[in-house]
Amino acid sequence: MPEPKPAPGRNLTSRLQPGRCQVGTILSLDSPEVAEIMSHCGFDWFWIDMEHSALSCSDTQRLIMAIGARCPAIVRIPENDSAWFKRVLDTGCDGVLVPMVNSAEAARKAVDACRYPPLGKRSIGVSRAHGYGMKFREYVDASYDSIDLIIQCEHHEAVANIESILEVEGISAILIGPYDLSGSFNRLGDVKHEEVQQAIDMARKACKAKGMPVGIFCMDVKTALRLIPDGYDFIGVSLDSVILGQAARAMSEALHGEGNAWRES
Repeated sequence: MPEPKPAPGRNLTSRLQPGRCQVGTILSLDSPEVAEIMSHCGFDWFWIDMEHSALSCSDTQRLIMAIGARCPAIVRIPENDSAWFKRVLDTGCDGVLVPMVNSAEAARKAVDACRYPPLGKRSIGVSRAHGYGMKFREYVDASYDSIDLIIQCEHHEAVANIESILEVEGISAILIGPYDLSGSFNRLGDVKHEEVQQAIDMARKACKAKGMPVGIFCMDVKTALRLIPDGYDFIGVSLDSVILGQAARAMSEALHGEGNAWRES
């Protein structure tokens, strides 16, 4: 009989499967209830966004607790700074997403902040991530394999430097950010422009050639279904506030449509 496959870990990259894209969405609302509801909807992973939201570290920790063990929770920090890494990693997240990493030097800075010695320089603390001290050694020993460090490629400088960025040890995956990437070409929001698409393809192909997991973000299901066959390992689609707004508007418009009329018998 074949050996049974080990169960996947908690983090995103341990769950990647050949030929299957892991589908997630962004959580930006300070609502553990929304996070818990979303975690029961079949998503493969979540991206908790501290860069473009009002979420604090304590808010983020509550969202992670609401998601529980149902799927990985990756936190995007506001900037590539060790202070943010320390506080976010101590919440017990399954990985960190780092915005605007445009060079190998910036990538090494992220590795230093995310990884414990000898690979990095992450400082030691006792927090929720460590079981409040009760699982300290277990967490530290497993952290390299159980914590994802995902670098965002979202600027033309990052695309130009992608080969050297991919050489930095300690990176788990690359996430392409089309919207800021389009802005770096002075074509903000025009992600379909040929120049932007060429940059996206260049970054994706470089990751594939290196064997580095690569993902991308988009705002709607139609675009996601077009992108998945390109071989992305994971994808982030839309965000909680937009999903809620679209569902509420669709319901309201349907109820105020032609069917909203009563007839006297």
